[in-house]
Amino acid sequence: MIQNSEKDGDRLSIVVVGSIALDSIETPLGKVIDALGGSAVYFATAASLYTDVKIIGVAGRDFPREHIEFLLERGIDVEGLEMVDGATFRWVGRYDYDRDVTETLDTKLNVFADFHPKIPTSYRNADIVFLANIDPDLQCEVLEQVPDAKLKVVDTMNFWIEGKNRPLCNALSKVDIAIMNESEVRLLARDGNIITAARKVLDLGPKSVIVKRGKYGAMMVSEDDYFSTSAYPIDIVKDPTGAGDSFAGGFVGYLAHTRDFTPLSVKRAMIHGTAVASFTVSEFSIEGLRARTWSDIINRYRELWRFSYFDDKENIE
Repeated sequence: MIQNSEKDGDRLSIVVVGSIALDSIETPLGKVIDALGGSAVYFATAASLYTDVKIIGVAGRDFPREHIEFLLERGIDVEGLEMVDGATFRWVGRYDYDRDVTETLDTKLNVFADFHPKIPTSYRNADIVFLANIDPDLQCEVLEQVPDAKLKVVDTMNFWIEGKNRPLCNALSKVDIAIMNESEVRLLARDGNIITAARKVLDLGPKSVIVKRGKYGAMMVSEDDYFSTSAYPIDIVKDPTGAGDSFAGGFVGYLAHTRDFTPLSVKRAMIHGTAVASFTVSEFSIEGLRARTWSDIINRYRELWRFSYFDDKENIE
């Protein structure tokens, strides 16, 4: 766990529920086989830069011990990580940067197919809950078991929007913030305009919708506010896998770190999420985050602020 100026007791803790995976990825800049991945892993790795994280997921007996050791070294609580007979969830993908295409070559859910989150007693008093893109019925079950969480955040994916729309809408009605990518927002709202689509998602219940826009950054829409940030300009993108989950980890991690959920803090959290994601895409798997420090994040945050700030006058002339 990276230490910073705040005392541990001053920060809020986070429970994350999501996938644990072994990814095989090919991009124009290289290839990895059975690298550490999964939405819960990327989120927890990023959020552990800011606060205490408790992870809930499932892996098979083939999951390398070195990956568990990595999570422990980051200060991530793994009591909720089940190790069961069978093979770990695997994803095989290829990226073509020239055509801006992500191609899924193979998906084997393995033990993840029967995953049913079990929340340890010690996790039930967590301050913040982040639900990664698992079955929305399971997301709702988790939410019912953490009724006192100060902040509830959900992510989803096209598969659930198309296959489990009603349960997903139910999950969205129970959370404070929804984090989705641009195509998912449009698909859920059945609206091609991203602003009006985001407002339709707001009508389902969340107070804010954070729209991940990949290389174009992110935007936030709430009932009475709007905010947009660009992505950090990266010279070399080696592997975009996990960028969205890392963004969410930095975003929620910052809110936990500051104990502040005001509109201004949410905007700052988006910049933090953008900064963290920029490190993720610079290497394969979680290697871009492995050696990151608090100072690295703050310096990149300041750079993003400098890139965006263009006028010191209050009046428009």
